[in-house]
Amino acid sequence: MRSRAGFIVAALLLASPALAEDAKPGLRPSQAPEAPKASPDKPAAIPGFEEPSDPFAAYQRGFYATAFQLALKRVEANKTDAAAMTLLGQLYREGNGAPRDPAEAARWFRLAADLGDANAAFAYGVSLLKGQGVPLDRAAAQKQFQRAAEKGHAEALYNLGVLAIEDTPGAPDFKKATDYFLRGAAAGSADSAYSLGVLYHNGRGVDHNDHEAVGWFKQAAEADNVPGMVEYAIMLFNGEGVLRDEAAAARWFLKAAQRNNPVAQNRAARLLAAGRGVQTNLVEAMKWHLLARNAGIQDAWLDGRLTQLSTSQRAAVEEAVKKFNGG
Repeated sequence: MRSRAGFIVAALLLASPALAEDAKPGLRPSQAPEAPKASPDKPAAIPGFEEPSDPFAAYQRGFYATAFQLALKRVEANKTDAAAMTLLGQLYREGNGAPRDPAEAARWFRLAADLGDANAAFAYGVSLLKGQGVPLDRAAAQKQFQRAAEKGHAEALYNLGVLAIEDTPGAPDFKKATDYFLRGAAAGSADSAYSLGVLYHNGRGVDHNDHEAVGWFKQAAEADNVPGMVEYAIMLFNGEGVLRDEAAAARWFLKAAQRNNPVAQNRAARLLAAGRGVQTNLVEAMKWHLLARNAGIQDAWLDGRLTQLSTSQRAAVEEAVKKFNGG
């Protein structure tokens, strides 16, 4: 169980679509259903389902076409409405309420960034970093992240930390990355907290300190960062930098396993099969084992336990796997 999850700083992701969405608090769409269409004999909308008159509220509710039109009207009325421009960029990036157009998205992000909007600067940096709608330019992306970071943008600070490691071949600047991650974690970035845990655990840019590492992994885990959950669980199970607690470790492994993390699924399978930190449950154990194995994690010991199942247990495992996969 001491094998870590293969997590190293070099594997830290840069700006992903999830980060780009997280860059705009309050703009993420909810899962609320669309408003029912009014009939001629009953024109009034159902209370609570009226289309919002604010573009950001419309976006949150999933009324993307309405959000686009309202944001466009705001920009037409005020050529310096950076927030509305950023929303237009996001809608073009997603293809919601407007045709998917990375170039048009980048144009709106750049306009809003030039007006001082931190979320727009971050989003434009993502476009430059990935070459989405604009030529790929890591140096220009870094400048945009710096603009956003100057205003305390959490994920921009995280990305600057990663760039400090990845963009200095042969001599990654872990000390500089640590500074960015510290600032990012203070601003609320769970990825930054996880990254600090990695640096403290490996002694890169800072002195090796498992007590400090486990604190950062815990912060990341509690902020719903799945790799943080796995690393925190490993340290709890092994008693690294924290009192050994197999039951707590099992809870975190199972939570990450539910989020489809193969390492967590493998660890959860082992604990359930051995009754460590959790009650023995071979059917549940083999469910997680098969899911992890399908993702490429081999485990001969669990394979051996799988062969010992009865016909009815095997059928139950197959049904559990199918249910987890939405079948």
